[in-house]
Amino acid sequence: MRVSVVGRVDDYQRRHSWLGLPLGVVYKFFDDRGNYLAALVAYYAFVSLFPLLLLFYSVLGFILQGHSGTRHDIEQTVLKNFPGLGPQLGSALVGFRGSGAGLAIGVLGTLYGGLGAMQAAQAGFNQIYGVARNKQPNPIKSRVRSLGLLALLGTGVLLSTTGGIVLSTVGGIGPAVTAVGYILNFIMNAALFSAAFRLLTARDLQLRQVLPGGLIAAGAWLLIQIFGSSYISHALKHSRGLYGIFATVLVTLAWMYLQSLILMVCAELNVVLHRRLWPRSLLTPFTDNVQLTAADRRAYRQYAEVQRFKGFETVTTEFKPVDPPAKGGESSSTDLEGPADERSVNP
Repeated sequence: MRVSVVGRVDDYQRRHSWLGLPLGVVYKFFDDRGNYLAALVAYYAFVSLFPLLLLFYSVLGFILQGHSGTRHDIEQTVLKNFPGLGPQLGSALVGFRGSGAGLAIGVLGTLYGGLGAMQAAQAGFNQIYGVARNKQPNPIKSRVRSLGLLALLGTGVLLSTTGGIVLSTVGGIGPAVTAVGYILNFIMNAALFSAAFRLLTARDLQLRQVLPGGLIAAGAWLLIQIFGSSYISHALKHSRGLYGIFATVLVTLAWMYLQSLILMVCAELNVVLHRRLWPRSLLTPFTDNVQLTAADRRAYRQYAEVQRFKGFETVTTEFKPVDPPAKGGESSSTDLEGPADERSVNP
């Protein structure tokens, strides 16, 4: 029987994990609408950015009065994490001193944006990991949890940033010390991301279940910090006037969205690896005329289970037989689908 080009590609990706696994991650990411989940986290992170920087400058103004050189080095190190925006803020906040009003506004704004980002991340990870609605924290408990996680993860971010500040302020360091600094930064970020995957999900997860995503997220984060910052700073160097203001704000928002996107994709990778949600049928997102794989069925059952709002509610998933495609149609000859009709009931 002649098999179409699509059918041969489908057969190939099912037999080779190096292709089938990334495809499974991409399919689950779009099934979960991961781009919208990342956008929500990026929005709240962007809202908290300016109060956080105001809080940061206010604290520095109080602590480092009379130490302008040390303060300048610390400020420049922190602003490197915000390509394009850093020079604008650096010039606008020259001579800014700590104030009680700035400190209060910074704390309140950071709490609002930070709690929103934690809430959005919790909702996103629970969606990705398939946690039923009745098993997710209630609105009060989730906010208390977010407050604690904000303090814990914020401390981790502060330690990671402090490491970068120490390396940048030590004069005369060689390439070997710089390389060691990057390695330590990678390890700290991997631990931070792995902890975030575990703590922000209302499911008991082991370290081995979140470590792959944590390692990849840390590596991607480090790469975009090294290369992305330089590229964006160069691209915006000649921006002036109104165009420069809009470009800076849009680039900052896009930068935060990219970081949130990395977080969501790596969470999807953890789930796909742990629950073996690959290989997926190649044409599943585009048509109903496909023979589902076992991974397709597990994924679709999980999507249905998430919508269980009460413990006494029963969610039933049923897959009806699909007519076999005509000769030469776009189907796979590899039989990985399992039974044609399958039902899952979850108490």
